This record gives sequence, structure tokens and C-alpha cells, in this order.
Amino acid sequence: MGRQGRQHLRLGWALLGLAAGTVLWMRGAGVAAGWVWSAAALPVALHVAAGLWRSLRGGRPGVDVIALAAMLAAVATGEAATAAVIAVMVAGGEALEAWAGARAGSALADLLARTPRRAQRLEGERLEDIPVAAIRPGDLLLVRPGDTVPADGLLADGAATLDLRALTGESLPVALARGAAVQSGAVNAGPAFRLRASHDAAGSTYAAIIRLTEAATASRAPLTRLADRWAVAFVLFTALVAGGAWLATGDPLRALAVLVVATPCPLILAAPVALMAGIGRAARRGIIVKDAGALEQLAGIRTVVFDKTGTLTPGRPALATVDAEPALGRAGALRLAASLAQGSAHPVSTALRDAALEQGMALAPPEAVQETPGGGLRGVVEGRTVLLGGEAYLRDAGLAPAPGFGPDAALAGLGGLVAWLGVDGQVAAAFVLSDTPRPEAARAVRQLRALGLRRLVLLSGDRQAAALAVGRALRLDAVLAEQSPANKIEALRAEAAAAPTAMVGDGVNDAPALAAAQVGIAMGAAGTAAAAEAAGIVLLVDRVDRVAEAIAIARRSRGIALRAIGLGMGASVAAMLPAAAGLLPPLQGALLQEGIDVLAILFALTALRPGRAERRPAALPALAGLAERMAEHAALRSLAEMIRATAERMRAEQAEPATLAALLRQLQEQLLPHQQTEERMLYPAAAQRLGSEAMTALVRMHAEIEILTGRIATALRLAEEGVPWPALIPSLRRTLFALEALLQLHLVAEEDVLAGLEDDGEAAARPGPAALPVPAVAR
Repeated sequence: MGRQGRQHLRLGWALLGLAAGTVLWMRGAGVAAGWVWSAAALPVALHVAAGLWRSLRGGRPGVDVIALAAMLAAVATGEAATAAVIAVMVAGGEALEAWAGARAGSALADLLARTPRRAQRLEGERLEDIPVAAIRPGDLLLVRPGDTVPADGLLADGAATLDLRALTGESLPVALARGAAVQSGAVNAGPAFRLRASHDAAGSTYAAIIRLTEAATASRAPLTRLADRWAVAFVLFTALVAGGAWLATGDPLRALAVLVVATPCPLILAAPVALMAGIGRAARRGIIVKDAGALEQLAGIRTVVFDKTGTLTPGRPALATVDAEPALGRAGALRLAASLAQGSAHPVSTALRDAALEQGMALAPPEAVQETPGGGLRGVVEGRTVLLGGEAYLRDAGLAPAPGFGPDAALAGLGGLVAWLGVDGQVAAAFVLSDTPRPEAARAVRQLRALGLRRLVLLSGDRQAAALAVGRALRLDAVLAEQSPANKIEALRAEAAAAPTAMVGDGVNDAPALAAAQVGIAMGAAGTAAAAEAAGIVLLVDRVDRVAEAIAIARRSRGIALRAIGLGMGASVAAMLPAAAGLLPPLQGALLQEGIDVLAILFALTALRPGRAERRPAALPALAGLAERMAEHAALRSLAEMIRATAERMRAEQAEPATLAALLRQLQEQLLPHQQTEERMLYPAAAQRLGSEAMTALVRMHAEIEILTGRIATALRLAEEGVPWPALIPSLRRTLFALEALLQLHLVAEEDVLAGLEDDGEAAARPGPAALPVPAVAR
């Protein structure tokens, strides 16, 4: 008989004994009734005693000692009916906890129940029914309507419709095209399709999810241990009250009544039920929490550290801009490069091919393609000799970038990488590629700020320029670049020393940091297995904005657990006073305590429902400053005119580096501090009244202005390093014109958006949409 069966048997025995004893007592057989009631309590008392002994041997305090003492004291004082009621209360509490845990963990149970056992493998024209353990990479599988995908693979048919609800929480089916990656665990919501397996079943996404789920169902939370410690103090307090009532009155029934109402079932049950409910709630949103301890720790996080590649960015370079010789043109350069790139699987080649195909270009077949690992490509496209690779690769081939577009590419590629194109012995174009932030990354940062996170940090092994570009765009507090795995651990320890810290990552190099962090959050169960195994929390859906949702769920679950404990224990303490005064007899006290148990557990189950923070981030306090900020706009308009005048002088080649350096100082001393003050003092107040989305465009304009200013600083540095000034002028002129136009547009847009916002800050006190908090710029 399983554990649940034994729980039901004890509860049934206690209920039957209580009912039978009551019938005997009503017929006048009081002695027989006492024996029956005592027999009803005996198995429960033995069960509690055994559990108490195991707890003490395991070094954990025994929280059931009051219940055991109450049952034994009830039998000893002739209150056998009270002992039977306490037995029903304890057995019923355990059964209620099991039911509540089953309901709270239903999402986890759904994942386990949907584990595929059989698969259909196609062998030529023959369909073979096989166990999922027999699936091997390369097998062609048939997934029928309603079937769960048994292994990761690629869609071999023209289209498929999949239900990803169990994996990601998405409510609508997703349509996929031929060649798309399909995760195991998805349900076929359309016609049958063929799947080419890329992993065996054990190495697929769903198997990893099942392992994580099984770990999540067998945890004992730190909060539960905290409840145990509280229970010890509560036991001592109960003993003092019960003993004091007995000594003061000489009536042992008063001590018994105190013990009965003090039985700490709410303290024992409420915390694990609330935390398991939170784990179930998270699982429905595609967030697997390995253990309840990780959920509780996540609730206290105040700093989040992000990896860059694959976490805040997709990890795939994309074409940002093209700089080409006028005779070839940007479109012609991209077509030649993409045609040659068809002969390589390198990510840069993939990005160029994708960019050309998105523009509808017809690519020519390359000939005689030669690839140098870590260098570049050489081949023939439409009779022309074409080279594609890094600057060193072209220089080794005897090609040097011509003046005019090389510096332009260096400036535009600040934070990205540059691929050079050589055509017929001449450098003809430069392609700037960058790994830009994920579409949802900015939203994730806003949500975390709205939840009150004090510090958001980018921790990356990538180049300083690339990491700074992402940190600036997302308005993070700090950027730590070019970090080795060992350095990442040291950086995490430094952050954790200042505040509770979580680490979010996805790669093999993130696994040590995820394991070292107080809470490790891995992106995607189908990502790197090492990261998923090292982390305490795994996001099944590859979206970084689920981090904020996980924190919101954790905080709500822990808060409900603590309130449920307080509710149950507060009610018990309140009942002790009338019990000690003789106003609450033991039997009535037992019935009252049973009601308190039910109330505490039902309250703990409210963690299954979404909280307010999940529906809408909380607003942050606002500060005044509108009038002062607006008054500075006149000076900024004069600065914009100065920017345009400098650009015009550069067109006539009359502006020297010293002129540009003076302009840069004004930008750094006047414009950038103004923006930072607005973001810190004004924008949160405006967002409370106008909504966070109304301020997003203004913040993005600030980021672009900083990027353009950074390009000017880079140009001056290149000039100091010996780059000819005339070669820098074309790019600088375009940068200055763009900066002037963007600044003028920003001033107008900001004044329109903020029109009518009171300077005294009263708008911040009114209810409205969530604020958009923005930190100081990462440096």
C-alpha cells in the first residue's frame, strides 16, 4: 500500500472510531465509547510518534510533539473523545496536504503523465511501432494528430501545427514550416507530419524537462525548515501556557485544552503547500523550479546578473549596415557576398545569406569555394574573384581597405564585427554585423525594475565594445566584459556580497557561474545541458522576460506561505487564552483547531492564482523636476545648431579635430548628464501617469544619442592613432547630421509627451500604469 493509501486508511479509521464511539456514548455506553475513541486515536498517535522519532534522528526538530502530547493527555485524563477528534484533525490534515500538493503540482504531474512511451518510425514504406528508447538520431518518425512529439528533430514535411502549452505556457498553437526545429513534448495539433530525429529520446528536451520536474517534486524548502524552527519556539511557548494554566488552577483539562488548540498543523502544512502551489504556477508558465528552496531564494533576489550571448541577445549575428564602393553599391556588394556565403555554414555567412534573401535577392551559385577556418572564404561568383572575411584575411591576400568606407565601417561597427569583401583584387565593401538585444529584452528589464530590482548587470566573455553596446541599449547598471568562467564566479561572489543575486545564462561557459550563484536561471531546457543541470530554475521557453515573471511568482508564493503560517498560528495563540481560562473545553478546542487547519491550507492554495505583480508591474515612487528639465531644452537646441554647423564645416573640410573635440566635451558635459537626470528623476514620474510604453521611445532615443556620441569619440581616437583626418570626415559628417536630427526630434517628442505633467509630483501619487524606472547608463 502506498503512502497515500495509508493516509486514507488512518483517516478512515479515525473517522469510523469517532463515529462509532459517538453512537455508543449516545446509547449510554460511556465506557465502551471511551475505549473505541482511544482505539481510533492509537494508530494516528503511533504514526505521529514514528515521524517525530525520524525527525529527531535526522537532526530536525519534531513539530508534531504537541499533537502527540495532546492525544496522550486526552486519553490519560479521560477525554478520549478529544483524542479521537485530534486524531481526525492530524490524519485529515495530512490528507488535505496531500490533496493540496496534488492540486498545486498538477502542472508538473501533467508533464509526467504526457511522457510518450511509443513512437512510429518510418522504414521506407513500412511503419514500425517502437519504444521511444529505441529512437536514434536520423530516424524518420511519424507524429500523428494528438501525439506528443517523442524526440527533438527537424520538420520533414511542408508544415505542422503544434500545441506548446505544456512547454512554454503559450495558449495558441504554433505553425512551423519545413526544416523548423521541433521540441519533444509538443503536441501535434494538426494533421500528421514526419519528423527527422536529431536526438534520441533521452537526450531530447522533454526528457530533460522530466528530470527537472521529478527533482522539483521531491524537495523540502528552507521555508519549511524555518517553520520547524518557529514550531520549536511555539512548542516551548505552548508548554509554558499549558503548564501555567495547570499550576494556577490545578485543573489538567485546562492544560489539555491549551495543547489541543496549539496543535501546529497550520505551521506544518501551510508553508510546503504554498511553495508547491508556486512551483505549479511557474510550471504552467514554462518555468521549471527544481526545488522549493530555489523558489524561496528567488523571492529574495535584489540583483540579477545576465550573460549576453544567447541570453540578452539571440546569439546569432545579424547584418546591421553595409558600406560599399559607389561603383558596386550596397545591394550589389551584399548579393556577391551572400552568393559566396552559400558555400559556408559560418554564422557570418548565414547572416549575410539571410539578409540577402530577406531583400528578395536572387543569389548566384558560387564556384571553386575555399574556406579558411577562422579566416574567410574565397571563390568565384559570376566570373568574378570574390573574397569574404576579416581584415587580416584580406590583408594576407594582398588587399588593403581603401579610404572612404573603412573608417565608416569601423565607426558603424562599434560593438559589432566587420566582414570585408574583396572583388577582383580590390576591397569593395564592409559588412557590419551585430548581435543585438532580443526583442523582449528591454521589456524584461522594465519588468525587473518595476519589481524593485536594485541592480542589473551584464557579465560576458565577449568583447568590451560588444558588451557595452548591449548594456547601453538596455540601460543596465554595469557591464563586465571579457570575463573568463573563473572571473565570472568572482564577479558573482562580489555581487552576492552586496545583495542576494541571481545569474541568468545558457551556455557551457555559464554553467560554473549558474552553479555558484545563489539562484541560477538557465535559458531553455533544449539549450546547453550543462547550464540546465547547474541552474536551480530552467526557463522552458527561450524568452528572457520570463525571469521577471519567475521572480513575481516566487515572491507571491513565499509571501502567501508566511501569511498562511501567521494566520494559523495567530488563530491558535488567540484560542489559547480562553482555553487556559477554562472557557474553551478540549473537545470544542479540537473542533476549532480543525477549522483553523482548513483555513490556513486553503489560503496557502491561493498561490496557484496569478498575483497583481504578474498582471501589472508595480509603480515606483516618482520625483519632481519637469520644469527644470524643460528649461534646459533651450540650451540643448543651441547645442543642436552647433552640431549642424560643425557638420557643415566638415563638408567644406574646414573643421579640424580640435573643433570636434570641443563639441564632444559639450555633448559629454551638457547633453548626456541632462539625459541621465531625466531618466532618474523625471521619467518614472511621467510613466506613472502616462504609462511605461509612452516613455520607451524617449529612452531609446537617449540610447541612440549616446551611441552617436560614442562614434564621435571613437573617430577622434582613430585620428590620434594616425588615421588620416580626410578619411574620417565622410562618416563623421553623417554621424553629426544624424545626431542633430535625432536630438531635435527628441526634444519635440519629449515636450509633446510630457505636456501637462505637473511639476509638483502629485501625478505620481495617482493610480495609473506602471512606471518605467531607468538606471544610470552603464559605464
